[in-house]
Amino acid sequence: MKKIVILSLALSSLLFVNCKKEESMQDFKSLTENYFKEKNALNPLDATLNGFNDYNDQLQLEMTDAYRKKQGEFFDKYEKELSTIDKDNLSPEEKISYEIIKWETAIGKDLLKQETNLMPVQQFWGTHLTMSQFASGTAAQPFKTEKDYRNFLKRIDTYGIWLDSAMVYMKKGIQKGMVLPKALTEKVIPQFQDQITPKVEDNLFYSSIKNMPADFSPEVKSALTKEYAMEINEKLMPRYQKMAAFLKNEYLPASRTTSGIGSLPNGAALYATYVKQWTTTDMKPEEIHELGLKEVARLKAEMEKVKEQVGFKGTIVAFFDHVRNRKELMPFKKPEEVIANFEAIHKKIEPSVNKLFSLQPKTPFEIRRTEEFREKTASAEYVQGTADGTRPGIFYVPIPDVAKYNYYGDEDLFLHEAIPGHHFQISLQQENKELPDFRRFNWFGAYGEGWALYTESLGKELGLYSDPYQYFGMLGNEMHRAIRLVVDTGLHSKGWTREQAIRYSLENEAESEASIISEVERYMAIPGQALSYKIGQLKIMELRQKAKDKMKDKFDIKVFHQKVLESGVMPLALLEKKINDWIETGK
Repeated sequence: MKKIVILSLALSSLLFVNCKKEESMQDFKSLTENYFKEKNALNPLDATLNGFNDYNDQLQLEMTDAYRKKQGEFFDKYEKELSTIDKDNLSPEEKISYEIIKWETAIGKDLLKQETNLMPVQQFWGTHLTMSQFASGTAAQPFKTEKDYRNFLKRIDTYGIWLDSAMVYMKKGIQKGMVLPKALTEKVIPQFQDQITPKVEDNLFYSSIKNMPADFSPEVKSALTKEYAMEINEKLMPRYQKMAAFLKNEYLPASRTTSGIGSLPNGAALYATYVKQWTTTDMKPEEIHELGLKEVARLKAEMEKVKEQVGFKGTIVAFFDHVRNRKELMPFKKPEEVIANFEAIHKKIEPSVNKLFSLQPKTPFEIRRTEEFREKTASAEYVQGTADGTRPGIFYVPIPDVAKYNYYGDEDLFLHEAIPGHHFQISLQQENKELPDFRRFNWFGAYGEGWALYTESLGKELGLYSDPYQYFGMLGNEMHRAIRLVVDTGLHSKGWTREQAIRYSLENEAESEASIISEVERYMAIPGQALSYKIGQLKIMELRQKAKDKMKDKFDIKVFHQKVLESGVMPLALLEKKINDWIETGK
């Protein structure tokens, strides 16, 4: 009888534990679902980009005090809700989700302590550029139904308020000395001026009206045409004119002569926060700067070997000039030929991709020329498709002057931006329905850009880099990312000027001066972002080598890539733990 009682108590205890575990897991699932919904509501442009169309008529006023208050409440809420979850009862993947939310809320609160909202506009990315891209009718904003058109009409209406709000907070920034450098303001002014057109039909925001679906009735077409024309003429254009005049007459004279944010009030603390945000580590700017100097020296030695291989006589700096200006590396006559070359690279690597990747995405993929309105200042980039495959992943290539387009780094560029770089990583993450939605549509620069930079090193394994100039292109692009460690920290924590940063880059890489100037100004605009590439790449390479050393004959490159990719982006410490667990258990 005693044994039966003991057994009964044990079973009851086990059932109680299992019920508590199931209840905890259910609670956590609800938490992640609500977290994503509220995150989308706070960031409706991102929601549209990710294919969540419930927010297509909305726009955040991210610089306003009211919006920042909502952000703070959001972070506080989920920080508190996490504390109610029994982490020990979560599955391994749920523990990663727990840690990601914990990290995001903490860094979000740190960023809110800084007055970043006083500089809501810069030349590289932001709401004004996203809205222009959406307006083109070829991006994420859908224009298939009458409701789609009316959604964007509402979004344009709110965008007018956004422009007014941006000016209000930039004026506050002038009063507090929180302003852009003059060089960046000069780049921003044309982005607004160029949107002011004499005729509404020539306006970018009228683009979708020119391409209305054929099945729209004449009445609907007429109504939408009138409403879009009125919105653009009476609300949007006056705001653009006002913004352009404000930037030129008030903001430019007040813009700072310094280059880095270290010169701003509380600039050192602000930069430290950005470094943590973009690297997802606790590395200090000085530590990153020294790492960059070491990587630059290592890569320069490899470049010297290529210089000798092609028989070039002269210094490495002279070789940079040789590569920049070599006519054989600028063979294209039409932009279509540039795109065709990338298509050929894609075809060339396809047989070898299967040898390295068992896990591959289903999302369609396209290569397109960057739109004209942003081509002059844009870098090559990947824009993700939708998880359901209705919109492909797109590799955008800017070709502002085809006669000067140098393709020596294009094999490497394709691996990074397209396959197996961003297209593989982002598409696989979005397609993985085992992950909660907030992770399927999430981003951490150190992981995401680190992965893309890591894939550049796979070129020889994928059948590329047989031409020494293309291999030099790979070295050049890796050098470019190593230089970023030096230059970004130099600008923002060591008081470097824009000119110092440009000179250092010219002395150590083969990019054109125009490209280098654009890049340096990018670092000035988005402090810390440029650090993410190399920090992430080095961690992934370190983990691959560790796995090979410890697993020996059991190491499988396909499985390693699967383990890195299957759970999507995460802070680097979590990725390291995941790979260490695989090394130890083989699972």
